[in-house]
Amino acid sequence: MGLPTIHPTGATLYSPEKSWSGYTIFQAPGQGALLIDMNGKEVHLWKGLRGFPNKIFPGGYVLGHTFNRDPEHGFQDEGNLVQVDFDGNIVWEFNKLEFIEDPGYEGRWLARAHHDYQREGNSVGYYAPGQEPKTNSGNTLILAHRDVNKPEISQHNLLDDVIVEVDWEGNIVWEWAFSDHFDELGFSEEAKAVIQKEPNLRFFGNNSGDWLHINSISTIGPNKFYDAGDERFHPDNIIWDAREANIIGITDKRSGKIVWQIGPDFSTPELKHLGWIIGQHHAHIIPKGLPGEGNILVFDNGGWGGYGAINPSSPDGNKVAVRDHSRILEINPITLEIEWQYTGHEANFQVPTDAFRFYSPYISSAQRLENGNTLITEGANGRLFEVTADHEIVWEYVSPYKNPRNSNSVYRAYRVPYEWVPQLEKPNEIAIKPLNIETFRVPNAAPSGSDSVVEISGASSIGEGALCVARYDETLLKPVTK
Repeated sequence: MGLPTIHPTGATLYSPEKSWSGYTIFQAPGQGALLIDMNGKEVHLWKGLRGFPNKIFPGGYVLGHTFNRDPEHGFQDEGNLVQVDFDGNIVWEFNKLEFIEDPGYEGRWLARAHHDYQREGNSVGYYAPGQEPKTNSGNTLILAHRDVNKPEISQHNLLDDVIVEVDWEGNIVWEWAFSDHFDELGFSEEAKAVIQKEPNLRFFGNNSGDWLHINSISTIGPNKFYDAGDERFHPDNIIWDAREANIIGITDKRSGKIVWQIGPDFSTPELKHLGWIIGQHHAHIIPKGLPGEGNILVFDNGGWGGYGAINPSSPDGNKVAVRDHSRILEINPITLEIEWQYTGHEANFQVPTDAFRFYSPYISSAQRLENGNTLITEGANGRLFEVTADHEIVWEYVSPYKNPRNSNSVYRAYRVPYEWVPQLEKPNEIAIKPLNIETFRVPNAAPSGSDSVVEISGASSIGEGALCVARYDETLLKPVTK
């Protein structure tokens, strides 16, 4: 992606009259769950609260984690899922998925949660009219891990993804494991052979194959397709996406069957027009009451993903699909047509040569806002930005916080109304005009000098006697004279 070593951070532009203004929450590495206003001011920090992701509820409550399992023993296992109040007090906790005895640790209960969870009352974990998550009751869907050995799938142990539903008291009342539905996932014989030998092995933790890497789960919620009689879109059904397999699917909660799916193969006649969806994150149904309701919104990362035939980019049939730019897609789940998108083209980059300028090959998300705008987390770059339906960027923020790998990446961000955090006074909204990068200089740099027009002897490629305009700071660059 080729980012500069020095670049602006914080809020870099803001158009109050075009934005859907509110607070934005994201995980700031080394800090905790951070809440900012539209001008990038840090208005509240839940210090030390981990976020995979952080979700904020009405009343200033936040969901997150307080500790994770040692990576030497488990890959991306969070120890618990907690709800804290505005002051950081834990008011709800779940940690009893599995009792673990890791070397060097006393035996303890762990949630093994990862990537996503939803509280009853709201299907997706972000604001939608009339859909408020419960804060003192209700069930919670949690995406978690279990270790399984299934020779019919792979010769290696598997890090399996499971969805569990727990009640307010922490009792598991429903569970669904992906490895139980291998034959429903539509893998080709070539893909099955690859998974049998190398199911995306993680050579740390429990040395298991992270074969699907589910990163998003949410209920369908009330929707027009179910209202019209399509049982596949029952509000209780669950939509999910498999990052390593390039699959988006819907599970019928009552029967346990997968009743709707796109991928893993996007070369079929009915899917070819979509292009390959690769390594995607945060696939969900846009909630009722928001523009585009009922459609699937997904951050199509690109990068790498999938199993199948050996090709020049995949000598072993693992990660067979590759693309070096990202897309946001809004897909009608019935017609499978793309009804809105944000790609390098809409970002006004030269496609395909400069499409990589909008690119996050991992993490990332998209949230539909009430005015039709979309909040995008370009996670790898720590860039959060809001675009209108016409693709105009009306707000942008770049995280200044870096993790131990020297990356300012952000897993997922959410925008909520000001009134969801009543402990804070509504902030002043001050427009931020974008910098003119042609004239912007860091402090203490020499002021910009005048333009110099230099005739290039013999220039003929764009016309006889063509002129080259050289723009420079006189103190840093001098014309060469003979």
